[in-house]
Amino acid sequence: MNMFALVAAFGGGVIGAYMGALPAFILTGVIAIVGSSIAMAGGADLTVGMVAFGSYLGPHIAFAGGVAAAAYAAKTKKLGDGTDILSCLNGLTDPITLIVGGVFGVLGFLIHYLIGSVLHLNTDLPGITVVISGIIVRFLFGSSGLIGKAPEGQKRVYFTAGKGMACNTLLGLGIGTTTGFVYQALVDMGAPDAAIGSFPVLCFGIAAASLIFAQAGFAMPGTHHIALISALAAVTAGNPIMGPIFGIIASLFGDFLGTTFNTNCDTHVDPPAFTIFILTFVINLLFGTGLFMA
Repeated sequence: MNMFALVAAFGGGVIGAYMGALPAFILTGVIAIVGSSIAMAGGADLTVGMVAFGSYLGPHIAFAGGVAAAAYAAKTKKLGDGTDILSCLNGLTDPITLIVGGVFGVLGFLIHYLIGSVLHLNTDLPGITVVISGIIVRFLFGSSGLIGKAPEGQKRVYFTAGKGMACNTLLGLGIGTTTGFVYQALVDMGAPDAAIGSFPVLCFGIAAASLIFAQAGFAMPGTHHIALISALAAVTAGNPIMGPIFGIIASLFGDFLGTTFNTNCDTHVDPPAFTIFILTFVINLLFGTGLFMA
């Protein structure tokens, strides 16, 4: 427990609130690219742990703070939609909304610490924290219940069907093939373990930064769960085939979680974070590192 980092988490949550959850997360991706690139090149890097996934821009702090602030702002009628993770909430000129972001930044830091340093769960700690924080936000500020309720006369769906499912499958296959076989190329060229270990973070960063196009209004899907999980599976298993296999699984599972938890709901529970932490558990179980950290 670093008390300076704990205090800093309040500021990180405020950043996520005034900037907006998605813009803050895009910057997480940019810093992840920079830091992992430095590490892969053999340099000493502190930006990934302390900035991209720390108290400054860590998703469990800044993104989660932005999600909470948007839900609070919608509940208090200052924002039209509690699922709005794109808007910069500084435009509301409401100090309490920013404070809510800061409080959830601190909460995210504490949940992250509890799961990693007390419970020692061997999963993606920012991912599981973002999900827990989002569920707390839903019950605290939302009115739709955990998974919402389909309007009367409409059948509840849990997957994108038809051509949408085909596109999701191809998305997972394409990204997973790239991450898996670039991993193998790194192995074949004799890349050091530190470089290979940083490769999944680079894949995550590229995908996260690509969401700038979604922020700009284009039909860019969230793919950071696919990129990270497929690369992590390939690296952990030492097998490039695990890239496309887990890429497809991550894409379809993420679609299931998004359709289940964010349809007819009034706050945001993040499907990619949900996918990342669950499939990280699975990868650790299948490929020998176990469910608990030492």
